[in-house]
Amino acid sequence: MVGIGSTNSEPKSVQAGFSAIWPISVSASDNTVRFIFDYKFGPDDDAPEWEVVLQNDYKEIWSSARASKEVSVNINDAKELKVLAVCPKGARYEDCVDITVTVSDGASDAEISFHATATKSILTMKTQIDQEITAATDLYNLIKDDGTEKRPGSSQDVYAILCPDNLRGYVFVEGMNVDRLREKTRSIKKARNFLEDPVSIGEIEVYLKPLSTVEGFEEGSLIEITKGPFKGEKARVKHIDESKEEITVELIDAMMRIPVTLNGDIVRVIEKEL
Repeated sequence: MVGIGSTNSEPKSVQAGFSAIWPISVSASDNTVRFIFDYKFGPDDDAPEWEVVLQNDYKEIWSSARASKEVSVNINDAKELKVLAVCPKGARYEDCVDITVTVSDGASDAEISFHATATKSILTMKTQIDQEITAATDLYNLIKDDGTEKRPGSSQDVYAILCPDNLRGYVFVEGMNVDRLREKTRSIKKARNFLEDPVSIGEIEVYLKPLSTVEGFEEGSLIEITKGPFKGEKARVKHIDESKEEITVELIDAMMRIPVTLNGDIVRVIEKEL
């Protein structure tokens, strides 16, 4: 009797040029079993081919680059079996692969199926310091001029460009074909290159949230009012309301120290409380 299973056979999303990995385990009465692979690329006839690989302890046993879809494996020597689906670098959004792995000991068969879908990558583009917006604008104009922004969603090169105010020298670019993304930046004067590894949404989440207008203020700090009827006046911070993004101050030169409540976006810190 032969059996095959996985501790994690859930469908996976994978970025172009990277691999979806599923660990598998095989049990059989014989030491040697035959692996038979069947795979289909989608969602249409234009979908690029993924590479399907069987590994043992990071060593390749079989791949779809071979002519045969079958391979015999001594399971006593195979302690860390994995099935990999390598997403092509030219993959479109939501290109996919369905894999069925059948194991046979000659007397019985067992099978397991896997599914992987291509998803977008977020790459980090290095730029000249203080030229982030210029580089981002040049990239946008480039994709607008070559028409890639108007392509159907699955074949777009660039989906989004993020240029955080509080990050100097870097721009985040969300796209699919990482090779074409790298090629496009070569003609952008203010851009340098892309970092090798993509980043996750979690890693850049801090840049997706608007900064509080009272961030960095401390009670006792000396501030200058930049707008409104008190423009140009200096004041001392007495209270900070982060939920309303307001600060309560006392004007330095006022005859009477009357508290004044201001929005955080119309003041600037001159001196922090020591």
